[in-house]
Amino acid sequence: RAVLRKASALEYKIQRRALRKEDFINYIQYEINLLELIKKRRARIGYSFKKDEIENSILHRVHSLFNRATGKWKEDVQLWLSHVAFCKQWNAKHQLSKVFSSMLAIHPNKPALWIMAAKWEMETQLSSESARHLFLRALRFHPECPKLYQEYFRMELMHAEKQRKEKKEFEQAKIDLGEFNYSEEILNGEMARIIYRDAAQKIKGVEFHLAVLSIAKLFDFTQDLQKEILERHGVFSLQTKYADDPLTWDYMARRELELGSLQSTEHTTKQMKVSEMTQREERCCAVFEEAVRAVPTEDTWKCYITFCLERYNRKTNSEELKQKRLERTLSVFGKAHESGLLPEALYKQWLQLLLETDLFEKATEVAEAATKRFSLSVEMWQMRLQVLIQLKSDDVTQCFEEAVKHVKSKGTLPLWTLWVEWSEGTNSKEDTEALYQRSLQATTPAESVTMKEKYLDWTYRNGGYKKVKRVFTSLCENRPFSLDFFGKMIQIEKDQESCKMLHLREYYERALREFGSTNSDLWLNYIKEELSHPQGKPENCGSIHWRAMKMLQGDLVEDFVSKYTLLQTGHL
Repeated sequence: RAVLRKASALEYKIQRRALRKEDFINYIQYEINLLELIKKRRARIGYSFKKDEIENSILHRVHSLFNRATGKWKEDVQLWLSHVAFCKQWNAKHQLSKVFSSMLAIHPNKPALWIMAAKWEMETQLSSESARHLFLRALRFHPECPKLYQEYFRMELMHAEKQRKEKKEFEQAKIDLGEFNYSEEILNGEMARIIYRDAAQKIKGVEFHLAVLSIAKLFDFTQDLQKEILERHGVFSLQTKYADDPLTWDYMARRELELGSLQSTEHTTKQMKVSEMTQREERCCAVFEEAVRAVPTEDTWKCYITFCLERYNRKTNSEELKQKRLERTLSVFGKAHESGLLPEALYKQWLQLLLETDLFEKATEVAEAATKRFSLSVEMWQMRLQVLIQLKSDDVTQCFEEAVKHVKSKGTLPLWTLWVEWSEGTNSKEDTEALYQRSLQATTPAESVTMKEKYLDWTYRNGGYKKVKRVFTSLCENRPFSLDFFGKMIQIEKDQESCKMLHLREYYERALREFGSTNSDLWLNYIKEELSHPQGKPENCGSIHWRAMKMLQGDLVEDFVSKYTLLQTGHL
């Protein structure tokens, strides 16, 4: 009966003249939850009969709802993707094929959807022909999309690898291959080569060619293809064609590691292995050094530093090698900083490395230099302050003052939060309270909401009930507020041994003035207090209910009524 009642209510909503997307979503979600519940119950009791009458009818209804919703709100990609996910979850392959066709007809301008559909055809339907057809259609709409070409290239190589494995298994089983058509060109990745050549004429920039090369390296039969990519756009022409692209230098430098591993012979001693690895990394760094001279940009330094950090974070049993990597990384950070080309995001990593290695004095210098270069960045000041606090420096207060002077009021909440938290553990109560009051004036109205909550919480912990009541009253004079602000004060009152309903009413009434039209739970909690508190007046519940019905907006009225009914019957 409950299922019928709920389903009927949801059905009525989608039969209205003015349809709403939320009603369809709620109905679909309810039916999906019901399916999951049935599935769990079947598993628990071991009952597998009447699936056609139960699950299949619900599945059909969900598909029908999705079709109506996507027909009405065609532009909502998330709705289409939800239908796709549902079809995959319940293995509705025939239906999913229709969904992909409709979705791609309406959203042909989104390459990611074409890739998703082709991937499903290739991996689930095991149809490389359908996947190929989808990629070719997609490329008509997006003839210069690198991602489409990359995935098409990958698909053809996967198809070739699959055919190679099949052929090998047939040969091992000594089965006649006469009836099977295995083209040597396809087996050797010729289709992928054609795709690459076509893409190379349309897509400029080294990033695409390096991405294709990395895909080709995943397959062990693509040596000739890799060689062609390298000859066309690789090591032999990178320095001339893409000499000003940091990714070119990054690839060339990292290639020194691979070349070293290919050329190395079997070593017998640990020391020789360490020496070999050190030489390889030094060759990489030599290329990077040339790169930062030839292309002195932030991106080039970022590639260099990223490489150094990756090598430093690799596990090794050799303390000598680890120390060399650390020295090299710190040296590169220093050079990038001196050149004025160290990106903001990398200063944080530099400081973390300095603190990890107990180089506290250097960390302080770097933090100061970072705030000088990025004086308007809240993150940089926050980072410098955290370093000073961690080192228990005497300059923390001065640095805070300097920070709030440089940074505009908008976005300074992290600084004020850090300042008051530090002050709570360091300064006197009077200084901390003055700081809280100052923060309320200095932050934007939206950010001051958080500071009010923290101020209220701190006052109760350090000043007790009477003090927090006075602070609450004074804070209520300046909007805006948050629901948590009133919730904290209500909870503080309830924690008192002599909890007074008169005070609770005051706090609830203040909260309802701000959030009464948008929060049904607030009204319900108010009614519960009147019913459960020793000093409560149950006769007030009727007027509270009447006010809630007048004040709540939209669907919140229905939500409030259903919860109020449960409250009356003792189920809430």
